[in-house]
Amino acid sequence: MKQRIEPLRQSSTLVKHVLLGLITFLGLFCLYFGSFLIPISPPLHRDVLFDQDGVDPFFGSTLVNEDDSIDKLPVQDFDSLLPKSIPICDMRYSELIPCLDRNLIYQLRLKVNLTLMEHYERHCPPHERRYNCLIPPPNGYKIPVRWPASRDEVWKANIPHTHLAQEKSDQHWMVVNGEKINFPGGGTHFHDGADKYIIALARMLKFPGEILSNGGNIRTVLDVGCGVASFGAYLLSHDIIAMSLAPNDVHENQIQFALERGIPSTLGVLGTKRLPYPSRSFELAHCSRCRIDWLQRDGILLLELDRLLRPGGYFVYSSPEAYAQDPENRKIWNSMYSLLRRMCWRVVSKKDQTVIWAKPLSNSCYLKRESGSRPPLCSSDDNPDESWNISMKTCITPFSPKMHKEKASGLLPWPQRLTASPSRLEDIGVSSEEFQADTSTWRFRVIEYWNLMKPILQKNTLRNVMDMNSNLGGFAAALNDKDVWVMNVTPIRFASELKIIYDRGLIGTVHDWCEAFSTYPRTYDLLHAWMLFSEILERGCSAEDLLIEMDRILRPEGFVIIRDHPSVINYLKKYLIALRWDGWVVEVEPKVDILSRNDERVLIARKKLWRYGATVS
Repeated sequence: MKQRIEPLRQSSTLVKHVLLGLITFLGLFCLYFGSFLIPISPPLHRDVLFDQDGVDPFFGSTLVNEDDSIDKLPVQDFDSLLPKSIPICDMRYSELIPCLDRNLIYQLRLKVNLTLMEHYERHCPPHERRYNCLIPPPNGYKIPVRWPASRDEVWKANIPHTHLAQEKSDQHWMVVNGEKINFPGGGTHFHDGADKYIIALARMLKFPGEILSNGGNIRTVLDVGCGVASFGAYLLSHDIIAMSLAPNDVHENQIQFALERGIPSTLGVLGTKRLPYPSRSFELAHCSRCRIDWLQRDGILLLELDRLLRPGGYFVYSSPEAYAQDPENRKIWNSMYSLLRRMCWRVVSKKDQTVIWAKPLSNSCYLKRESGSRPPLCSSDDNPDESWNISMKTCITPFSPKMHKEKASGLLPWPQRLTASPSRLEDIGVSSEEFQADTSTWRFRVIEYWNLMKPILQKNTLRNVMDMNSNLGGFAAALNDKDVWVMNVTPIRFASELKIIYDRGLIGTVHDWCEAFSTYPRTYDLLHAWMLFSEILERGCSAEDLLIEMDRILRPEGFVIIRDHPSVINYLKKYLIALRWDGWVVEVEPKVDILSRNDERVLIARKKLWRYGATVS
């Protein structure tokens, strides 16, 4: 009997081992292959409603760690694992700006100081609350009016907000006219038009020919509280480019109108953080009834303007404090005048409703101040060019010894400065020869791009352009002969390069592309991304998140030019149909040049115009 039981025990033991091994094998099998199916994109925001077709959530692929090489990107042919479609956000999100969504502040119960305007500053959603869906255009959306006609009119259906026309009717900001909204060029302090106002400013400054550009010496302007940016719009004919700035406040669509018009502009606020521009970026700052309390916190906001102005730069201030005679406004004026004198600014002209101050040309005045004068000079360890998520400081930024000695910015007039080697190249370790080679290389690259797009690119198709990884601004410089403007975006790891872009007479901003950009949906006609996906993947950020963000800010029938490693391009191509970027596609292997980083490929795609509820065709 014992002999008969023993084989049964052995058989039972064998079965157990086989079953255990099978379970272990299945577990490892599921763990291995299941890793490819794990969604890297976070769950959709619980409030996002999908379109009527009930499409599935958008799942991506495995992220790359910082120490992984680009060649290890998951570009295998996992077609069955890639999205067949990307969900459409509910129509109520058609104007979503993820990092300027004030609903998020309340939902996350963030503590913000309303008096310091913190609620208008960037507050990005955490990863699990991102909207991983395509932003739909509003009902009746039309391809925007093309520049230069767009300066004066836009389609009402594209920005169906008319409250500004009613609220500012006496100031001639905008007028509703049937299916369009017209812009007469008026402003709070220039009812007769920005063109006449600009001439009046040049007259106050006694510039030759009453031309505000002053022979090309005034090129970059910061317009704070810009309204619908008519001041910046009319500066363009003077060869002056303005960064028109306004917050997403109670007049929330100001910048949306400005960008729809094709005027350089951006969302931003003078709150607690430095504006995302390097020191000495602008020749002139402008505030026309911008409703800013310049005296708050020991003049910290005026000190931020001081950081941004070049030697001898001007501050144009049109506001009741400058001319009204009532006791309250006179008190504000006297306090402001005293503060600016202690900052060594001087009044160069004062007439009617406007006063113009000038920043000193050197440190001489600072050195003559009494000991303990307020505001103090910034310490030597403060870097005035650091601007991404940096708190403002209540101190004066002195000039470098070189600038103090030269008593000027050292820049040539526009347009010579566009291609001349700026002196601040030394700050970033770039030689004049390297700068010139970069400029020449981008000139040939842009010619190559335009030849590729020639079969489909019609006249005035492009106006608002963004270079998402701008380097030294060579891409934008190569477009100078075209009727476009370029927002040069410098990723945070290369933020020091932005000063070179401003020294060339161009404009731009610092940004972290692991987050959403501060602009409205559908605001750019062309996005150029050179090695940007490689850069964010090396940082461990999501390529899929960036694609969806690019789609958000890209206008229907707009173009993307993506230049990157072949493995990256192969990976991104799999999303073109899901993104509806397959209106027109071309892919080439570009010529090798001095800027080429190993093998590169160029992918150009065009976004389709689609309607809410429509399926992918």
